[in-house]
Amino acid sequence: MDASLLLDEYRARLRALRRRRSLRDGENPYFELMTLLVGAPGLSAALDLAERRRELASLFSWAIPNARALEVLAAHAPLVECGAGMGYWSGLLRARGVDVLAYDAAPPGRSSKNEYHRTAREPWTKIHRLSSVAAARRHGERTLVLCWPPYDDDGASYAVLKAYRGDTLIYIGEPDEGATGSVRFQRELRLNWTPGQAVDLPRWPRLRDTLRSLLRVQALHSHRRHRPVRLVLRAPALGARSAGWKAPRRVPAGDARRHAGCAAQRGGEKPKQNQVRS
Repeated sequence: MDASLLLDEYRARLRALRRRRSLRDGENPYFELMTLLVGAPGLSAALDLAERRRELASLFSWAIPNARALEVLAAHAPLVECGAGMGYWSGLLRARGVDVLAYDAAPPGRSSKNEYHRTAREPWTKIHRLSSVAAARRHGERTLVLCWPPYDDDGASYAVLKAYRGDTLIYIGEPDEGATGSVRFQRELRLNWTPGQAVDLPRWPRLRDTLRSLLRVQALHSHRRHRPVRLVLRAPALGARSAGWKAPRRVPAGDARRHAGCAAQRGGEKPKQNQVRS
């Protein structure tokens, strides 16, 4: 397809989406638009993919969800997304019936300015106004979700993780030290969190976006320490004798009476003559 025709189709679809206010179950318009652009071989320069990414990220999110990523998130519900921006990920999850709370210190909209989402419209779902640190501290019972926290802002990643009292994190962004998560945040993940599932996400050129679930190391060790141990006791086969087995010593009748009498006297009772047969 010619680049100009492809851009015309893209812009028409984008205009229609800008008028939308909610998301329906099963749809993912961001993924569809990105696929339309990236799937055109040899047209990257003509389409100006860097600019297309910025305008789509402003309207939707800086990371692009796919079906598998949403399934993993749903499996870890209830969730709390901190720094939710336009709430695109949370909106898709809520459309699927997933329990998720979304917070942002400056929810985008006509009455608020957000430097990462400058589109003059309301988010895709309800966003509570609260700092990420305060939201993470408030909801330790939920799985923490951090989607594309800025690499140069400790307050959006490292400080949030330190404030969080729960044990499960879903981190969406670049692994190791890339475009997302501060240096101290990445170091904290390496030292105190154990990686679980990993899902490759749809990616713009030169990015390595991945969804990863992580479990706090302390919680993992505690789980292993308190894991119940199952003991299986098997009765020996009939007639079988283990190594070192000895037959019980036969006690003569007279000795048996004497032992019984002594035991009764130690207990303050008189020996009963009928306790042992002769």
